Amino acid sequence: MGEVFTHRLRVRYSECDQQGVVFNGHYLFFYDVALTEMWRALIGEYGQMVEDGYDLVVAEARIRYRDGARFDELLDVSMPVAHLGVTSMVVRPVFRVGERLIADGEVRHVFIDPASKAKREMPPEVRSALEPRLEGPGRDGAGQAAGASSGSLSP
Repeated sequence: MGEVFTHRLRVRYSECDQQGVVFNGHYLFFYDVALTEMWRALIGEYGQMVEDGYDLVVAEARIRYRDGARFDELLDVSMPVAHLGVTSMVVRPVFRVGERLIADGEVRHVFIDPASKAKREMPPEVRSALEPRLEGPGRDGAGQAAGASSGSLSP
């Protein structure tokens, strides 16, 4: 398996619902924060890619809720890259508090031209940064990733 980027967040009170757990809609927000941090660590500033004529949009997102994260817990969002296509990529986020699996899922992104909004081939520098991080047997995304240590890249 390739290296898995993980970003750690602390659950804020305002992100919890009346049952005292993180409201389900926040997990995609947490994912977006982790994706931005992964991009910054592995590829560079996202705005530069847009200036270079590429953007990334979400085409599909799916989250399975397993347990509830609670106020003030440290939530690790692991970001295994499951697939790199010609114009798309798939990330399978895993949300954990310690060893507790909170949620997991799959998010498919498509690269586009920011001006025309038409699909565009993945930038070569993005592919070269993410290829070493592909998960699973044969690196085809068939495996399921486990969480990595917080705030880092780990094998």
